[in-house]
Amino acid sequence: MQFSLETVMSWLLVYRYLVLFPLVMVEGPIVTVLAGFIASLGYINFWLAYAVVTVGDLVGDCVYYVIGRWGRGRFIDRWGRFIGITKDRIATLDQHFDAHTGKTLLAGKVMHAVGGAILVAAGVARVPFLQFIWYNLLGTLPKSLLLIVVGYYFGKAYASIDSYLNYVGVAIMILVVFVLLFYFLLHRLFRRRSV
Repeated sequence: MQFSLETVMSWLLVYRYLVLFPLVMVEGPIVTVLAGFIASLGYINFWLAYAVVTVGDLVGDCVYYVIGRWGRGRFIDRWGRFIGITKDRIATLDQHFDAHTGKTLLAGKVMHAVGGAILVAAGVARVPFLQFIWYNLLGTLPKSLLLIVVGYYFGKAYASIDSYLNYVGVAIMILVVFVLLFYFLLHRLFRRRSV
């Protein structure tokens, strides 16, 4: 269910913190920008809004994590083979998160387009919950502060900011894919030369 930005804005103006928390859980970045804008107008307190946004974003992350953790035992073991999720792929995912938990979770915070998938994957890989929360907190604090500051100073252009957030997320995802491809190609090249 998607609401228009004007609808979200009117809810925030009327109900303030009461709707800020659940809205951030569902659609964090643009709602955070809107919260900054509303704080600039004096309807809500900037720092209290930042705290609510941070906690709401973390609770939303936990929901994704629980879906992945619950889904591994309930859904993937039973139905995974029908959608291409094999035990070998789960083992590879486990190994990846064992080696790169922090980097992966922090990348998920930056990449708006694939963040939810990374959070679910962390649950599937059964990343220890405290470790999951720690890395997400490290990513959420600066990200939320940046977004709320952007809203505070440039919030009048919130419709444009929403589309720019999507473009930036896609651009970062493409950049990460290119960097990973480059890394794997170099790794293979050096491995062949050493043989």
